[in-house]
Amino acid sequence: MKKVQVDILGLSTSPQNNGAYALILHELGGKRKLPIIIGSFEAQAIALKLENIKAPRPFTHDLVRNIIDTFGITVTEVIIDELKNETFYAKIVCEMSGMVQEIDARPSDAIAIAVRCDAPIFVSDDVMQEAGIVDERHSEQAGFVGADRRQETQSRNSIMSKLEELNEKLSEAISKEDYERAARIRDEITRLKNKS
Repeated sequence: MKKVQVDILGLSTSPQNNGAYALILHELGGKRKLPIIIGSFEAQAIALKLENIKAPRPFTHDLVRNIIDTFGITVTEVIIDELKNETFYAKIVCEMSGMVQEIDARPSDAIAIAVRCDAPIFVSDDVMQEAGIVDERHSEQAGFVGADRRQETQSRNSIMSKLEELNEKLSEAISKEDYERAARIRDEITRLKNKS
């Protein structure tokens, strides 16, 4: 599986999702970003570690880290490897005494553990292509991409016209750094593409 390494760009609140947060991952050495909606508990766990704030008692992810350390387990990487029905799936790759195991996890939990274990975070290229958002403001070829899209739209049906409209809204959401809205627009684009 081809994969790309990502880092955490930030967390933003998502008031439309009952206190959920948008976790923004960005491709190292690239221009793609991947927003993932996560719960407030997981967002807090990630944020506390990123800010190097130590809780008076260990949270769940701290407990997992303590177990990992106690038993001599190494978290070698975390990978977001699937996207099914708008749900992301991840694996925590661990090594112990030469044995490698992949453990199924929610991306938010996997990332909360990765930041505690200094493990690299990856996204499969397929997931990044399907759900990633390219910030064309920073692309050297943005003008060419826009021209290509205009030419293609002239020859497509009404679904393609809707896709173009959504892509424009997506670019606008990215430029305003409204990643939660961008994630919703991206999901709508995926649904339309599946229909065509």
